[in-house]
Amino acid sequence: MFLVAGPCAIENREIVMQTAETLNRLCYDLGITLYFKASFDKANRTSVSERGVGMDAGLRILDEVKTQFGLPILTDIHESYQCEPVAQVADVLQIPAFLCRQTDLLQAAAATGRIVNVKKGQFMAPWDMNGAIEKIEQVVPGAAKEGHIWLTERGSSFGYGRLVVDMTSLVEMRRFGCPIIFDATHSVQQPSSQTGITGGNRAMVPYLIRAAVAVGVDGLFIETHPDPDRAISDAANQVRLSDMEKLLREAKSLEDTIQQLRV
Repeated sequence: MFLVAGPCAIENREIVMQTAETLNRLCYDLGITLYFKASFDKANRTSVSERGVGMDAGLRILDEVKTQFGLPILTDIHESYQCEPVAQVADVLQIPAFLCRQTDLLQAAAATGRIVNVKKGQFMAPWDMNGAIEKIEQVVPGAAKEGHIWLTERGSSFGYGRLVVDMTSLVEMRRFGCPIIFDATHSVQQPSSQTGITGGNRAMVPYLIRAAVAVGVDGLFIETHPDPDRAISDAANQVRLSDMEKLLREAKSLEDTIQQLRV
């Protein structure tokens, strides 16, 4: 089981480098493969708010993480023109949940030859994600079975301002033959619950991780920040960086136990 982790948005170099250094040390100690994640632009916001440092500055910071720590990089793209320059730094191009049906974006990402992580839209049934796979495989035949497509579960809309997680979604999407990831921090979001600002409940993150690991996933997605309450994005649901060691140790221990039971 690998880990995708980092701050939601790139606010500045210092926060990114601090988070990368801490996660790199923890994952080395625990034997977990880490993909460092941070977004240079948070374009899909409920209201006008801080979006990050932008593509050029963000890619320079992510390239520094890659060079200094030797970590593979995952970051979001929002428009087709971003795919090629972002692929010069990132090893995985992530399609945000709201854009998971955007044909041109999916296919432009696939054309770079990088792994494409498609986040399942809050409005999508798990079996309908086959459409995203088919669009990518028009450009890269066999991409799913070769591990070049990842699918990420991040909860489903349940009325207004609430998400729920159907753990059977992980089982359903696994039938497509590509790696399946559980996004623990976006799954505890409470969209637009704070007068145009997304709220959340990070206290529920450990419980959802336990459930997902027990069901069986290939990766975990956890956004983390040294001081999440002061973060410019997803302040209420990011995990405090100082809590990551305990969270990862529990997840690794549970995964080891589950593997032994399967044997």
